[in-house]
Amino acid sequence: MTSEFAVIDRLRRLLPGPPAGETWIGDDAAVVMAPRGGLLLTADAVVEGVHVDLDLLSLDDVGWKAMSVSVSDVAAMGCRPLYALITVCGPPSTDIDRLYVGVAEAVEAYQCPVVGGDLVGSSQLTVSVAVAGETAHRTPVLRAGALPGDRVFVTGRLGGSAAGLRLLRAGAIGLDHPLALAHRRPLARLREGRAARAAGATAMVDVSDGLGADLGHLLDASGVGVALDFVPVAGRATLDEALGGGEDYELVFTATNPGHVAATFAEAGLRQPLGIGYCTADPKERTLAGEPLLEAGWQHHFR
Repeated sequence: MTSEFAVIDRLRRLLPGPPAGETWIGDDAAVVMAPRGGLLLTADAVVEGVHVDLDLLSLDDVGWKAMSVSVSDVAAMGCRPLYALITVCGPPSTDIDRLYVGVAEAVEAYQCPVVGGDLVGSSQLTVSVAVAGETAHRTPVLRAGALPGDRVFVTGRLGGSAAGLRLLRAGAIGLDHPLALAHRRPLARLREGRAARAAGATAMVDVSDGLGADLGHLLDASGVGVALDFVPVAGRATLDEALGGGEDYELVFTATNPGHVAATFAEAGLRQPLGIGYCTADPKERTLAGEPLLEAGWQHHFR
């Protein structure tokens, strides 16, 4: 067995080091430069048996997913991540180096360095990631703010992660299949979030628990209803998976000027978001193609 401090020293060499004037991994706390704009703080966790099946995912997938989950919350506010703190709880046999290969890949992809955290022995693997982000002198996009008549957009097709998990369990696809990658290596839509904010998004949320649940959070916070025309479903996924499967990490946002949205995404070189319906003045209205919209989505339950 290797001691906690020896592992931390290895991880410090694996990850990028701090710039002059900052202190990252290895001290009692990280020392970083505060952003000039507002500061965002978010945290999430990936838990073995709840969010990840270790018979299907490798530990580097877990590291990537844990980073992406928290970075996606920053994307959903149209902002940029700055730093991450990671706490890993796991059995002594856990290959921490392999897990941090995925973390390091996410650090590079999202330009969000890991500046500290903790290692804890436990019977079950849990990876908790806290991320600090910056608003860059502009108001972040909240869940509250959608107005009646606003167009509802989503940045991509939904249900791919849930379909990937189902097909992986059935042995129907390989690990490199696009649906498998949608589950193993979800992408936080940082560029899309900033484009949506620049285009005047009035409200936004990421699809972590399923469109039915996450759009519902946005509607509740904004005090509006919705009339959806359709739900964009990923290939080989079902409508139920698109509405309630979760872990797609696409962004759902509302905007008053669809033309400005189209122009802003085109200027940024991004694929066009899909307009899927409109907000309505009746907060109780939740419809899909004229029928009641199912309140599908993942929820944790506590006493």
